[in-house]
Amino acid sequence: MASKLQFNFQLKDWFSDLAEQFRNLDPKDPSNWPVLPRALVFVSVTVLCLVVLWFLWLSDNQTTLTTEQEKELTLRDEYKLKLGKAINLDALKKQREQVQLYVTQLEKQLPSKAEMDALLSDVNQAGLGRSLQFDLFRPGQVVVKDYYAELPIAVRVTGKYHDIGNFAADVANLSRIVTLNNMTIVPAKDGMLAMDATAKTFRYLDSEEISAQRMAAKGAKK
Repeated sequence: MASKLQFNFQLKDWFSDLAEQFRNLDPKDPSNWPVLPRALVFVSVTVLCLVVLWFLWLSDNQTTLTTEQEKELTLRDEYKLKLGKAINLDALKKQREQVQLYVTQLEKQLPSKAEMDALLSDVNQAGLGRSLQFDLFRPGQVVVKDYYAELPIAVRVTGKYHDIGNFAADVANLSRIVTLNNMTIVPAKDGMLAMDATAKTFRYLDSEEISAQRMAAKGAKK
């Protein structure tokens, strides 16, 4: 019993000593404070600094996390797009081959520069073969495009209705591409009809002409 009372008195004295260290503290001179108050202030300031730094670090990391999440969404979309292309790659290759084949077939229908005279002769012969009279057959100025040249031909023929129609069909069925544009048909003498039209034929450019076109395009950009 005596030892228990003695312990209580010692505990009371210990608390009393602790409380005494916090009395009459001078806030202007913490360096003269007892050990315990100074230790508590040091621990409090340290904890406060750590808390502030922790929230600042979390704020920076939150910004980084948001940025990376946005990048993830963008990369997911790109992945889906590329995956779709990869899945359809074989089909796209086949379509490309078909387009190239079609372009090659069209190029074969375009005469070269050396074949233009023969083509003009074919158009003329198509009219004569249908007993049409050529009142005008005048090639115009060649118009050079990116990869082909266009030659307009002013045409005026006189003949019967069915013969003019068959002539137009014969021109459309030539092995080379020839189109009839701006056609006008009016009555002529003796029950005949006169047709005015612009026949257009096309030829592909040779390598020298393509090079000249590219050089001219580069010069225009400068």
